[in-house]
Amino acid sequence: MFPRISDLINYLLGTDLDIPIQSYGFMVALAFIAGAVVLYFELKRKERAGQIPSQQRKVLKGAPATSQELFFSVLFGFILGWKGVGLILNYSTFSQDPQAFILSWHGSVVAGLLLAAGFAGFNYYIKRKERLDPPVWEEVTIHPYQLAGTILLIAAIFGIIGAKIFDTLEHFDDLIRDPLGTLFSFAGLSFYGGLIVAAFAVVWYARKNKIRFPYIADAMAPALILAYAVGRIGCQISGDGCWGIANPNPMPQWMSFLPEWVWSFQYPHNVIDEGIPIPGCEGDHCFILPYRVYPTPLYETVMGLLIFGILMAIRKALKIPGYLFSIYLILNGVERFLIEGIRVNKSYHILGMQLTQAQGIAVGLIFLGIAGFWYFWWLNKRSEGHTVSMSGR
Repeated sequence: MFPRISDLINYLLGTDLDIPIQSYGFMVALAFIAGAVVLYFELKRKERAGQIPSQQRKVLKGAPATSQELFFSVLFGFILGWKGVGLILNYSTFSQDPQAFILSWHGSVVAGLLLAAGFAGFNYYIKRKERLDPPVWEEVTIHPYQLAGTILLIAAIFGIIGAKIFDTLEHFDDLIRDPLGTLFSFAGLSFYGGLIVAAFAVVWYARKNKIRFPYIADAMAPALILAYAVGRIGCQISGDGCWGIANPNPMPQWMSFLPEWVWSFQYPHNVIDEGIPIPGCEGDHCFILPYRVYPTPLYETVMGLLIFGILMAIRKALKIPGYLFSIYLILNGVERFLIEGIRVNKSYHILGMQLTQAQGIAVGLIFLGIAGFWYFWWLNKRSEGHTVSMSGR
C-alpha cells in the first residue's frame, strides 16, 4: 500500500522522495475535481439546450473595500502564513504526522500576521485603484456553469460534515472514548452521510440561483458517481480499512488473466496499521492483514465507472428532467447494497434482517429512485400544463 503519494512515486520510479501528502486525501481532492469538470460541462450543455437559463445580476463597481472583505483577507492571510509557512519551517514534524500538525496549535504566528497584513493591504490597494466616484451598478450575466466551482465547494464542505456525522453515529463508542480525536480526525467518513447532507446544501444553493431541482439533480448525477469511483481509488491504494471480508477462496478460472490482488489482497503497509507486523520492516505502516480479503474499493471503482458510463450514454435520450437522477439513485443503491455483502462493516437488526447502515440507506435510495420516476413525471406534466395554460391566455 501507499499511504502517501511519495510512497507510490518511489515505488514506480525508484526515488526516495518524502512528500507528506496522504494518498487518500489526494484522491479525494481529485474526485472533487473530476466531479466539478463533469458538472461544469453538464451545466453548460443544459444552458445550450435551454433547460437552465442564465441570470442577470447587478454588481456594484468601483466601491471601496468593505470591512467584510478586509476581514476575510486578514483571516485567509493569517491561516496561510501560520500553517503554510509553519509547515515549511517545521517540515520534519509535519512530514511525520501531517494530520496532527494541521490540527495542532503549531505554526508561525509571525508569518501569519505578516501575510494577514499583506493580504488586507493588497485587497485595499486593488479596490482603491478601481474606485469610482460615485460607484456604479452594472448588470452582468451569470451563466450556470460559472456556479460549478461554488457548488463544488458547498458539496465538499457539507459532504465532509455529513460524512463525519454519519460515521460518528455508526461508531458512537469511539466518540464516547475519545470525543475530540473522533470529531477532528480525518479518518472515518461515510459516503452516504456526505451525499445526504451535501445534497440538501446543493439543492438550497440551486434554488437560490433559480435552478430547478430536476435539472441540477440530473447534472449532479454523473458527477457524483464519477467522484465516488475516483475517491475509492484512494481507499484502495492507501489501505484505509474499507476492504472486504476474508476471502480464502481460490481465484475463479475466468479471472486467471488478472493479477491475484484483484481477487484477494492482504493490504501490506496499510495506512491504519491494521494486522500483524511485517518482518524486517522499520518505520511507519509496517503491518499486513493476517489473511486475504476482497479488495472491495477496487470493485466499487469499477462499478462506479460502469454506472458513470451508463449515465453519460443515456443522459441525452431521457426527455423528462429528473429521470437521470432517479436512475443514478437506483444503480448506486444496488451497487452499494451488493458490495456491502462482502465488505467489513457494522451490521444492525432491521425488520428481522441484518443490514449495515450503508445497506439500509442503499435500500432507501432504491425506493427513492423508483418513487422519483413518478414524482418527476408528475412534476413535468404539471409544468407542461402550466406552460399550455399560460400560452392560451
